[in-house]
Formats: sequence, structure tokens, C-alpha cells
Amino acid sequence: MAAAAAVAEPKTKYDRQLRIWGDQGQAALEKASICLLNCGPTGTEALKNLVLGGIGSVTVVDGSKVEQADLGNNFLLDEGCLGQSRAKSICSFLQELNDAVKAKYVEESPATMIDTNPSFFSQFTVVIATQLPESSLLKLDSICRSANIVLVAARSYGLTGLVRVSIKEHCVIESKPDHFLDDLRLHKPWTELKQFAKSIDICDKDAVVHKHTPYIVILVRLAEKWADAHDGQLPSTRQEKREFKDLIRAHMLNVDEDNYKEAVESSYKVSVTPGISDDIRQIIDDSSSEVNLSSSDFWVLVAALKEFIANEGNGELPLEGTIPDMTSLTEYYVSLQKIYQAKAESDCLAMEHRVKSILKRIGRDPESISRAYIKTFCKNTRKLRVCRYRSMEEEFSTPVLSEVQKYFADEDSCFAMNFYILLRAVDRLAANYSRLPGIFDSEIDEDVPRLKLAAVAVLTEMGLNGASLSEDLITEVCRFAGAEIHPVAAFIGGMASQEVIKLVTKQFVPLMGTFIFNGIDLKSQVLAL
Repeated sequence: MAAAAAVAEPKTKYDRQLRIWGDQGQAALEKASICLLNCGPTGTEALKNLVLGGIGSVTVVDGSKVEQADLGNNFLLDEGCLGQSRAKSICSFLQELNDAVKAKYVEESPATMIDTNPSFFSQFTVVIATQLPESSLLKLDSICRSANIVLVAARSYGLTGLVRVSIKEHCVIESKPDHFLDDLRLHKPWTELKQFAKSIDICDKDAVVHKHTPYIVILVRLAEKWADAHDGQLPSTRQEKREFKDLIRAHMLNVDEDNYKEAVESSYKVSVTPGISDDIRQIIDDSSSEVNLSSSDFWVLVAALKEFIANEGNGELPLEGTIPDMTSLTEYYVSLQKIYQAKAESDCLAMEHRVKSILKRIGRDPESISRAYIKTFCKNTRKLRVCRYRSMEEEFSTPVLSEVQKYFADEDSCFAMNFYILLRAVDRLAANYSRLPGIFDSEIDEDVPRLKLAAVAVLTEMGLNGASLSEDLITEVCRFAGAEIHPVAAFIGGMASQEVIKLVTKQFVPLMGTFIFNGIDLKSQVLAL
């Protein structure tokens, strides 16, 4: 009984999030090791979300002591922490939120750690770098990329902030797009589906049977009828699609037949372009699909997928095996479910054989990729994503000029671009004057032209000699004085933790660019530079 309770307890604790990323996603979180650099409000908010979510372990690197200012924007600190190690205090409070998470701390300046102990970071799954200046961030990015560690950079600065992901390559199987067409194969039904459809008389005069025939059956039968009358071609033009809908309506016995209404609404699924989308074709044709001993499991599966399409798939991807809800007799619906599941299982089995064959060929254990992983891959082959990120050094020194110019030409994007440039300029000015602009009220008037000069230098280095920045925004950024305002820090920290969860679970698609938050207008933008 005690063992059963121990297993059930995490499922109860994490019930709501398990519905989003499932047992596999939660298991990945519980194995992950996170390093946070700087535990100010932005970093603390990010870590708080991950600890509540059940991340495996966290290590906080921060050499600061708790000061009075920390009590005003960091809700995990109180007056009893004054003068104590900020990293130690934060870890203590984080453990109270979830005692299943291991929390450690290192009382060291993140900049010093980056300079003197780069190998320290290789032990982590993800490094979250908050409030780091550009010079330290560039060094850390190089370290993390060399060790193939995910880096998430986050910064809140007054009423603005940014989040950026950096890793050479991130492959996503369960991208979970908001909208995606059901994989019903009505344009190319297989033998068992055709036979089942033919076993049902769509002209049956029995009102109950007629109005409870699944729309899949109706569409398979009428698509075949259409093809017979049109030289084997399915409806493709707008006029043909309209005529096909009329053909469906002509088979209705009464106007209240919901199954035929569903068939009309779903008639476009018959005209789906056969074969593979351009996005998936690009992944299949990627040079990484030529696998070897060092290839990741993902690319081994892509190599197997390529072989499957050319052989058992007959030009198609493995079937997902699920069908949507529809008006139907229970026995018809259950039979359809079994037909789709059997086809999906058959495709998965063929993929499994090919995966084992490839693993053996490249010198790996044929059983080293689990059947569960292969099954998940097969269910999501239409939704695969490969995310590749430029290094921060590349982004800063050689941005994609066409994109930058496009952003400056758009009103909303221009504001985000201004913030991006000014945040980089702030670091330049801080490096020269050993302080952030606007820290002293008496020097704001002098800091504004200094910040403008630093921003112009950033623009010039990016190859944007003719671009100009908002004078009002330059003044506002000076007035921010580097403050981490808690609401902004909470939002930026929340964004950072969301991206970490995506990256660790390998579900959903992470940010593909630099996320900029504009707290003045309450807008945000992702800049792909």
C-alpha cells in the first residue's frame, strides 16, 4: 500500500500539468538539472515556476548578499535574510515550495564562474542566465555550445525585457500545434478502410442507420464514386469541390442528418495533397539523416522514416491512428477506431524493424531505442520540428540585415528593435563607466547622449548606418536605471521557465529568436536576427 501511495502522490501533485506534457514529459523534468545565474527577481521567478513543476535539481550561482532593495522586488526574501547569502536564502525558500526538488547554491559571482571555471556548466541540462552583461553572456554561450548544454538568457530592465534560447540544434517530436488536419487518409484509403466502407450501404433507407453512418465512410464511398466518374481524379478545383459537396447533399434523406453535415464540412479532407509536406521533406533530406554511431535517436528515426516512406509507406508517412468524434452508431465508430489503430500499429512495427536494422548497421545496440519512443515518433511524424540557433556571437556581429531592416520598417517591430539595440547599448555604457545609465538622477541628462552614442555604435557594427532610434525611448531607458520591477521580472521569468520546460520535455516549439517585451505598450515581439 505504501509503495502504491508513493507512485500515486506525484500524479496527484502534478495532475494538471501531466495532462499537458504527460508522464514522459514529467519524467524528463524530474531528471533535469538546472543552473541559475543570478537570483534576482527575474531568476527567482523562473526558478520558482520550475520548482513547482517538479524539476529534478537546481543550482543557484550568486555571490551577492541580501540588501534592503531585494526585499522590494523579490517575494522569496524577507527581513530575516538581510545580510545573508542571497543564493542560500533563495534555495531555502525554494525547498519549502517543493521538497522533492534538490536545491544547491554556490556563493560566487556568475561572471567569475564563467571566467575561471567553465567546465562547471557541463553538468547541467539547462543554464538560465539572468541579468548578465553582453560580454559574460557571449563567453557563456560559447561554453554551453561546446558542451551541448541548453542556454536560456533572460533579462528584465525597467519596463522591458528579453528572453533568448541558444543551442546548436533542438529536435522536437511532439510539437503540438494548435491546429492540425486529422490524419484520415481519405485521399488514399488503404484496403481495410475501403472494405469497411463498402460493407455499409450509404443508401440504406433505415433512418437510424442512414443518419448514423460515420462521415468517414460517406466520404470514402462518395470520393470513390467521384473518381470513377472523373478518370480517377479527386475534386481539386473550387468548382469541383462545390460539386462534390452537392453530391454529398444529394445522398441525404432528411435535412437533420448531422453525419451528412459533418461530411460536407469535412469534404475538403478528400482533396488533401498526397505525400509529404515541404517542412517534413526538408527534415528527411537533411544531411543529419545520413546517420552514424554518433547520431542522436531522433536522426536515427528520421533515417528509418526515409526508408519507410520509400517502401512500406508507399510515399506516405506512418498513420497516426486516431479519429475525431463524429455522429455514428457505436459499433461503426469502434470498428473504425480499430481499423485506424491496426494500420497505425502495422506502420509502427515496420518502422521499428527499420530502426533496429539501422542501429545494427551503425554499430549500436538494436534495442537502444525503446518501442515507446518509436511509437511516439510515428504518431507525430507530420509535426516534427528541427530548431537550429545561431550563436549569440553570430547574432550580434552579423545579424540578418534583411530581417533587421524589415523590423525597423514595421511600427510595432521597430519599437522592439529599439529596445533590443538599447539593451545592448546599456552594456556598452556600463562597461565604460562601471555603472548603468540613470543610476544617479543628477547624471541622467549626461547619460542620455552617452547611451545614444553607444546605441549608434551598436547600429554601425550591425551594418545599420542609416537607422535611427526613438529619442523618447533612449530617455526612458535611462530613467529605467536598470531596475528589476517585479511585475516585469515575473513575466520575463515566466517566459524563461516556459521555454525551459519546452526544451527539457522536448514538447512544443521553443522561441526561434529573441523575445522582446515592451512594457510601455504591453506588446511583445520575437526578433529572428
